[in-house]
Amino acid sequence: MALDLTSLTKAIDALDRSLAATADGLPAIPPNLRDTVRAGIIQHFVVAYDLCWKFLQRWLRENVSPTDADFPRTHKDLFRQAARAGLLDDPTPWFGFGDARNLTSHTYDGETTLDVCEAARRFLPQAKELLARLADRND
Repeated sequence: MALDLTSLTKAIDALDRSLAATADGLPAIPPNLRDTVRAGIIQHFVVAYDLCWKFLQRWLRENVSPTDADFPRTHKDLFRQAARAGLLDDPTPWFGFGDARNLTSHTYDGETTLDVCEAARRFLPQAKELLARLADRND
């Protein structure tokens, strides 16, 4: 069964646009809007990250035998399994993206905000690559 990748594509594109808006750095943005821009980047990152792992889970359920699937119990297990299936080159960066995503729901301060925005920048090319691999393998 083919996956409808529309929502994932839109989420990754939204993150891409929000990061592109700050490509010259936040100093180019008026100080009274910086927090709002950061919050937007973080929100787009959270949505894109959550959709990435959900689509990995869906793809694996549809394309890997139950015996091979190992029924991942955690996101780390899911990312390892996705790497074994060739959807990810290396699951390790995804562990850090998950940690950054979890920070957004437990802590919200200036330092955390900057850290999560930086994680979002590192995440974007990985998410684009995952989307391309899912699209290539989508039947």
